[in-house]
Amino acid sequence: MVDYKEIASYIIILAVVLIAAQHLNVIVSGSMEPVFYRGDIVVVEKSDLLGLHEFNPKDVKEGDIVVYKATWYNQPVIHRIVKIVEINGTTMYEIKGDNNNRSDPYYVHVDQIKDRVVTWGGQPIKIPYIGNISLWLRGL
Repeated sequence: MVDYKEIASYIIILAVVLIAAQHLNVIVSGSMEPVFYRGDIVVVEKSDLLGLHEFNPKDVKEGDIVVYKATWYNQPVIHRIVKIVEINGTTMYEIKGDNNNRSDPYYVHVDQIKDRVVTWGGQPIKIPYIGNISLWLRGL
């Protein structure tokens, strides 16, 4: 006999795990050291998760650490907003890795910002080292 309550509980657990996984990003480089190290996992809030808007990218400010779709790199980039500028009436963001000597090569438009790192007491929420498993499995 099928136990529908048990099946429903498994579906709920799976949904929670899948949603939680969407809020975790693995750091793949040392560009944000000493805030994040390669292999750390950071907790993010999404600008659009299945139509739910956890934050508005237009509300980011200098100092926020964001995940954005770079035009110069084929993977999402996790760096800090260092300056907000107006260019021809459009708000653009200068973004830089804390451990990099210079800013990223191109200004970032608000539409490129996908996630923002969640902070607690002014500090980013991270889980050290656990992401190394993912890096190893992905050959990075």
